[in-house]
Amino acid sequence: MTPRPSSSGPEPRKTTGKKTTGKKTAGKKTAKATEKPVAKKPVAKKAVAKKAVANKKGTQRTATKKTATQQAAPREAAAPPRAEAAVSPALDADDRERLLAGTHHDPHAVLGAHRVPGGVAFRAFRPYALAVTVLSGKLRVELHDDGDGFFSGLVPLGEVPLHRLLVAYEGTLQEVEDPYRFLPTLGELDLHLIGEGRHEQLWRALGAHPATHDGVAGTRFAVWAPNARGVRVAGGFNFWDGTGHPMRSLGSTGVWELFLPGVGAGELYKFEITRPDGSRTFRADPLARRTEVPPATSSVVHASEYTWGDEKWLAHRADAPAHEAPMSVYEVHLPSWRPGLTYRQLAEQLPAYVADLGFTHVELMPVAEHPFGGSWGYQVTGFYAPTARLGDPDDFKYLVDRLHRAGIGVLMDWVPAHFPRDDWALAEFDGRPLYEHSDPLRAAHPDWGTLEFDFGRREVRNFLVANAVYWCEEFHIDGLRVDAVASMLYLDYSREPGQWTPNEHGGRENLDAVAFLQEMNATLYRRVPGVVTVAEESTAWDGVTRATHHKGPSGFGGLGFGLKWNMGWMHDSLEYMGREPVHRTYHHGELTFSMVYAYSENYVLPISHDEVVHGKKSLVSKMPGDWWQQRANERAYLGYMWAHPGKQLLFMGQEFAQGAEWSEAHGPDWWLLDPEYGAAADHRGVRDLVRDLNTVYRATPALWRRDTHPSGFAWVVGDAADDNVLAFLRLDADGTPLLAVSNFAPVVRSGYRLGVPDDVPAWHEVLNTDAARYGGGDVLNPHPVKPDAQGWHGRPASIRLTLPPLATVWLRPA
Repeated sequence: MTPRPSSSGPEPRKTTGKKTTGKKTAGKKTAKATEKPVAKKPVAKKAVAKKAVANKKGTQRTATKKTATQQAAPREAAAPPRAEAAVSPALDADDRERLLAGTHHDPHAVLGAHRVPGGVAFRAFRPYALAVTVLSGKLRVELHDDGDGFFSGLVPLGEVPLHRLLVAYEGTLQEVEDPYRFLPTLGELDLHLIGEGRHEQLWRALGAHPATHDGVAGTRFAVWAPNARGVRVAGGFNFWDGTGHPMRSLGSTGVWELFLPGVGAGELYKFEITRPDGSRTFRADPLARRTEVPPATSSVVHASEYTWGDEKWLAHRADAPAHEAPMSVYEVHLPSWRPGLTYRQLAEQLPAYVADLGFTHVELMPVAEHPFGGSWGYQVTGFYAPTARLGDPDDFKYLVDRLHRAGIGVLMDWVPAHFPRDDWALAEFDGRPLYEHSDPLRAAHPDWGTLEFDFGRREVRNFLVANAVYWCEEFHIDGLRVDAVASMLYLDYSREPGQWTPNEHGGRENLDAVAFLQEMNATLYRRVPGVVTVAEESTAWDGVTRATHHKGPSGFGGLGFGLKWNMGWMHDSLEYMGREPVHRTYHHGELTFSMVYAYSENYVLPISHDEVVHGKKSLVSKMPGDWWQQRANERAYLGYMWAHPGKQLLFMGQEFAQGAEWSEAHGPDWWLLDPEYGAAADHRGVRDLVRDLNTVYRATPALWRRDTHPSGFAWVVGDAADDNVLAFLRLDADGTPLLAVSNFAPVVRSGYRLGVPDDVPAWHEVLNTDAARYGGGDVLNPHPVKPDAQGWHGRPASIRLTLPPLATVWLRPA
């Protein structure tokens, strides 16, 4: 649970019903843009609305704009018919009580200006005010003080005029717009789509949006809270007391709305929600597009002013599907890559570094706002807001833009599986389970102490589907890596018998989550050309990357992802590499088994942050042997990984063989590359290898064109367990091959014979991880290698190579 800072607003104050006076404002800050002080005006005194206003006799000219209670205003205010009997303009006791208690569902129906028998009733709810005067053209009417912050007056006008309010507080006089004279800012189509759970740009309807409404500048607020008895807006503009700013409920959608004139970008706010039991809670906006810097928790009104410059990138992003294009990904935790840098400062360094190493993409660990930095961003509270730790949303756009201009795609970790229990965020948002499942067993995540989303509720699905679209449309994100998919798919995930209930078919599959993931993928691919979704799914679920309309053996349609992390390959290959070479002979299958299922999905080979933290050791430290052997093992492994079918992902720091585990507190050990450090050459050598791997990889279609098709791979030798040798061919669409050979033994193997196709006249070594410039022993094959007619490994020709110790070599046709 995160602490509430003073800037995030107070706990709800209790309303006693006693008369409030200006004395309660002593010591408060002056009002902000909502209520602009009028210069050189005398302080008004409390007074009863005078009957003399009738002397105006309805002759004042009034504006012709629409009001909240009528479709068209007259050109001129007219006196009411003589037959109408005047009524008291004061609110009845029930409306007063509901407004004071924060439980009024339609404050616009009773506040503002309304046509009534005898004229126009003006009503204002201004806690702490000394007096309120209505201004309309030359008309100036002081309202009667009805107590508890209510003011009213009856003016003998024939039509409702356009008006403003002159509000007197102790020490200041402010001329302001009346928020309760405006029509709703959400139309019928918005409300219909929200009710259906199909508003694909939900962020444009809900949240806080600076706008001009009926010619008046302000901010429109809207929030979904169907269980609330009432909702009010609180923020810096009303000194965190939302009493005077109740929102209206719009039909049966559960949406509450209010337009506040004068409130602009940069203002802090929260929603003050009255729960079904009458208690109150201050909540951050679920669709806030900007937040305070944690540990502060307020939402911030935001209006983007960013102008993009990545048109060229976007125009060609969809030229080839991701699984048929080169993709090598550099995974980055932005707050710790270079600790202390902002988004804009990162934009001056990260694109150049990634481009120099030749990676095609970066994957950013969750950037959505989160209260606890130690979660690395995986426990999200602000699903629509980039973390404010590094800058504002436009600053994050600048970083993405600069990466695109450098030719680098941007993937982002996305966390739709769960959310934390902080009492200012989504948990029991309006007093009852809303975003989480109503069944406590379904809601509580057993591993992380968080709450799981209710994927069966259409509004919750809409919140998440629109969120996926939001990041790709508003921030030009090129793909989403979806976290913890397995925890969503299974009802019994990390649960013991008796702690879960089977689905309607008696199975353990979460049918709601399946439907959500299918909808998310289908919507995103339809709306955003060239985007890719990547599943972190750790089981053998059938059809993760199959199209949603194609059913598999299990009877389910595919989930519709573009790619899936190959967790099996990662676990098996790291287990193998962690063994002493003498023992690897008995575990050779840990390297070859991946090819049994390599084409069951479209795979990414991930060496991610999860594998180099919390006692798992860094990549180089997982390797056996002395320092030379550890680096040689890592280099050989990277060479094998880049040649294996699938896309590559490498976490920051592993590209230069950092020995220590990653820590979000200080990030990679960049000092290892300092020329003044004695072993810097060792670390620079591994980084140079990564650069060359990416360079050759991108220039060799055989390594990526047919990643997802069996015709793109052929074994040369996969059973040389006694030698610790592995060799295979990667093939382009036209049959052009690349030969990859790995020797995971610490001995040189001279004249090692390998079977090859007989239509290649000579082979040329294009990469050798044992090269001296990488820190190796420089055991190379410097000259073209010609095959001879001796058949080997079931092939008509063969070549003899010198295999360096603990190394991988690549050869292409000379």
